[in-house]
Amino acid sequence: MDQPEKLNLQSLDIKQQQAEKLKELFPEVFTEGNKIDWDKLRLTLGEQVDVGKERFGMNWPGKADCFKTIQQPSVATLAPSREESVDFDTTQNLFIEGDNLEVLKLLQKSYLGKVKMIYIDPPYNTGNEFIYPDNYSENLQTYLEYTGQVDSEGRKFSTNAETDGRFHSKWMNMMYPRLFLAKNLLKDNGSIFISIDDAEVNNLQSICNEIFGEENFIARIVWQRTFASKNDAKYFSQEHEYVLVYSKNISSFKLNLLSRSEKQNSRYANPDNDDRGPWTSTDLLRMEHRENSVYKITSPVTGKDWAPHPGTSWRHPEKEMLQLIANNEVTFGSDGNAKPRRKRFLKDVKQGIVAQTIWKHDDVGHTQEAKQHLNRLFNNASYFDTPKPIRLLRRIIEISTSSSDNDIVLDFFSGSSSMAHAVYEANVDDSGNRNFICVQLPEPLANDSEAFKDKYVTIADIGKERIRKAIQKINSEDESDNDMFKVNLKGIDLGFKVFKLNQSNFTIWQTDVDKTPESIAKQLELNISHVSPEATQEAILFELLLKSGFELTTSIHKEALSSKTVYSVAEGELLVCLEKKLTLELIKSIAEKRPSRVICLDEGFQNNDQLKTNAVQIMKSKGVLKFQTV
Repeated sequence: MDQPEKLNLQSLDIKQQQAEKLKELFPEVFTEGNKIDWDKLRLTLGEQVDVGKERFGMNWPGKADCFKTIQQPSVATLAPSREESVDFDTTQNLFIEGDNLEVLKLLQKSYLGKVKMIYIDPPYNTGNEFIYPDNYSENLQTYLEYTGQVDSEGRKFSTNAETDGRFHSKWMNMMYPRLFLAKNLLKDNGSIFISIDDAEVNNLQSICNEIFGEENFIARIVWQRTFASKNDAKYFSQEHEYVLVYSKNISSFKLNLLSRSEKQNSRYANPDNDDRGPWTSTDLLRMEHRENSVYKITSPVTGKDWAPHPGTSWRHPEKEMLQLIANNEVTFGSDGNAKPRRKRFLKDVKQGIVAQTIWKHDDVGHTQEAKQHLNRLFNNASYFDTPKPIRLLRRIIEISTSSSDNDIVLDFFSGSSSMAHAVYEANVDDSGNRNFICVQLPEPLANDSEAFKDKYVTIADIGKERIRKAIQKINSEDESDNDMFKVNLKGIDLGFKVFKLNQSNFTIWQTDVDKTPESIAKQLELNISHVSPEATQEAILFELLLKSGFELTTSIHKEALSSKTVYSVAEGELLVCLEKKLTLELIKSIAEKRPSRVICLDEGFQNNDQLKTNAVQIMKSKGVLKFQTV
């Protein structure tokens, strides 16, 4: 009997995905049971396989478990929080509250290869700023215990103390899976920027070399994060941090040029009203003797002669120089008596400059500037000591994204949401259409902190409010009566959808339970009606979109078909029906829309196998490529 396909409610199976990639390249090394014949793979690759015991590489306690963590699919979901959002139905920006490891797994199906730039400011591993579960495992259960959504059962969380025997290992075990999953989300021409300091910069670069490939290393940028020396420093006053930059694929990667500043353009002027516009002058002498470039130059204004000093020569042969003078491309000063110099016109200058690897605070800001900026947004309250300045993030956005390609920027250690704020400002300045995805753990704030006293419970709460305040500030500038401060917001997306990591809305069959009659009976009982009674239709809908590979910002329209509600996703590409009582008339109405895919609740068939069989045949007859139930 034909049956609808069951929708897989797990996140992307990374292990299976990697095996499929290998099978495309080397189908001959797979056995009948779809396992890899290692000996045959070695024969296929020949001398490319390193079989020696000693090889260059990086290892640490727990690294093998990182791959187990990566390969473990997530069965969680991202639940919409409409009341905390701004312009929920129209915005393309996302703020996701939850553990970023689980969130990155959940984003694999929907955002694989779609993110243009990733920026993260992870914990620097100073020994007092990151929370780890004491058994080193991380999953949805860990997160739910941490956030108090289920009983903790004695699980402890603590900072990563420097006295711990695995101080560096624990930090690397936290970073490795997240960077591995993040790489999958990048476009082929995408890039990642990571802020870090001296404590872990070398370990981080080694991890990135392994995950992204050493050939995709772009730069280790030095950022001058402070403007004042610390005279109480024990040895040196440390004024810098780093930003590591890697590409997804160096062969298709290109950085944008930085815009020329007013200061750089101020060197150009037009004192003689030249039709070609502003110019500056450069020396015409070469510091070496060339016989064909030694001659006198005569000022056409005063007749004064100029000859190169012994051992030098002019930069052009005499015939070329005479042509330049005739074209008014050589200046002899305002009175015609100055040493001749070549005119260089601003219009001929490359309209941008290549970014350098030293970023000074004058150009991209410093931590004090960032702190003051954030404090002003929150009525001079001080919540963060070292947020990143908007100007620093604006530079990263400028060199790594386009204003016109709907580029997605991801920050999965978003903290105070500086990146979201920077994306808004960048779009306002250049009428851009970039979008952001910010992910932040709802890390509890200390009860004695200023933020907690102001009714903020977690860091995620501050991040969401910072985005709202940034929107308010930009909107107030748009409404300003002063033209100097007025901005044009036409077409600018100043909203964001909030989602929160949570348990699936469906009871998922547990394959790892005890195989006792009692355990199996309990599983069967839970799966009789496997939709959570607390689940809203909207929460179920977004889980199905996520698990089906649609972006969380995909357009959704509600339609009435045969007096029932059906959701049209991506302009009718997918139709979702969450009705708990399906009819043949409704099935026919859905099929008549000729979508590519259809998803219905399995319980909607009310155990009517004949209706289910008819539904499959009707969908096939109307060209529906995939008919699934859940």
